[in-house]
Amino acid sequence: MDEAATLQKPARDAASEHFDVIIVGAGISGVGGAYHLTQQRPGARFVVLEALESFGGTWLTHTYPGIRSDSDLYTFGYRFKPWVGPPIATAGEILSYMGEVIDENDLSRHIRYRRRITNASWSSQDKLWTLTVSGPDGVETYTTNFLWMCQGYYRHSVGYTPEWPDMDRYKGRIVHPQTWPKDLDLTGKKVVVIGSGATAATLVPNIAGDCAHVTLLQRSPTYFVPGRNENELADMLRQLEIDERWIHEIVRRKVLFDQNEFTRRSIAESEAVKAELLEGVKMFLGEDFDIAKHFTPRYRPWRQRIAFVPDGDLFQGIASGKASVVTDEIERFTEKGLLLKSGQELEADVIVTATGFDLSVLGDIAFEIDGKPLDFADSVTYRGMMFTGVPNLVWVFGYFRASWTLRADLIGDFVCRLLSHMQANGKRQVEVALRPEDKDMKIGGWIDPEDFNPGYLMRNMHLLPKAGDKPEWRHTQDYWNEKEIFPKIDLDDAAFRYS
Repeated sequence: MDEAATLQKPARDAASEHFDVIIVGAGISGVGGAYHLTQQRPGARFVVLEALESFGGTWLTHTYPGIRSDSDLYTFGYRFKPWVGPPIATAGEILSYMGEVIDENDLSRHIRYRRRITNASWSSQDKLWTLTVSGPDGVETYTTNFLWMCQGYYRHSVGYTPEWPDMDRYKGRIVHPQTWPKDLDLTGKKVVVIGSGATAATLVPNIAGDCAHVTLLQRSPTYFVPGRNENELADMLRQLEIDERWIHEIVRRKVLFDQNEFTRRSIAESEAVKAELLEGVKMFLGEDFDIAKHFTPRYRPWRQRIAFVPDGDLFQGIASGKASVVTDEIERFTEKGLLLKSGQELEADVIVTATGFDLSVLGDIAFEIDGKPLDFADSVTYRGMMFTGVPNLVWVFGYFRASWTLRADLIGDFVCRLLSHMQANGKRQVEVALRPEDKDMKIGGWIDPEDFNPGYLMRNMHLLPKAGDKPEWRHTQDYWNEKEIFPKIDLDDAAFRYS
């Protein structure tokens, strides 16, 4: 075994299986983590444990009509694997891309499916995590030196649906997009989609041609960016027969530069950006449409995620009359549909609750440290990936204002560098801790609601780790700076405690 191989480990129960690193989840982050380990820590013994029957995470579980990315694939794709399709991709295209990464790098031998971790226990004496896993043939036990949590941040098995009065009176069918039924036939049906985010904006135009009529019902509007689903720079470079690896890097940098400038302007020039976004909607819906009511949010741009609408398909559906939008609040359900607070009634054969995620902090696993139950809400986050008092564990939590995978790649480099640093210094345990200079630091929620405040975070902030007011102790959501900072993180800084 080569120089990057196994950290020293004690004897263990013969019934358990040991790995240097266990990656939790075979979604976009877990597959990327497996790639980085094979490239940067050759010889390290690792396994990817995935609860589902295959890889893909979101792109496997979400099967509602039109399911697609709302991030461009030149940045949502991995930095090491060129993307060659349109910027906004379908779930099938993303799964195919991930499958190529797995095949090209021989990663499938490291992935074990249908393994759901129920318990994770750290022993300071043994310097090991012990995992209790529900597998296809019963309970399995694994030990590992290091846990790399790549399971995402929401429950795949169920979405979030609010409890409205009299839901039990409704005679139609209530469906959440996250658990879309295979037998659902919308032909000739009146459909109401409750929601205002990317999922609702995707669903409405994709079912508008099948059902009798679809109504988008939103409590408050969201910002959207309509545009063509193409990248002119990439297309031009392909015409010049430039190598796809060069195209990927050039286009990726251009997209990131533009995104950073847009984010800066959203804060510094919010009224100008707001006007530009609304003008984009007006181009599709015209001057007579009530854009002020239906597509003008109450918050400044980028306080919640802005979804890209390829070719303006949502607005085209509304303009054609196949879809409509109602901005109001629900008073209660009725036998035939919904009664709104304005007094308007919406009849529906099917009601789709595109109302968001149900947050899951580190996979709903029961964690304990030396026999004591662990509540992550009692910890403080180090750059949104490590937690005070939690040894040998890193969590991948991506960006809101940029593609998730950008941060997954940065954290992949960090984890591999940290493992190499520990090995080089003969250390088997690392955790983060507040330094003496942090003793008077203000501690608050995971994210500042004045900066970013989607509902799925706001209603579950009490479950998430705390954050400080220094950049080291919070998830800054700033890729443009983190891409420079992460490679230079001083692993001997006092925030890192080794033993």
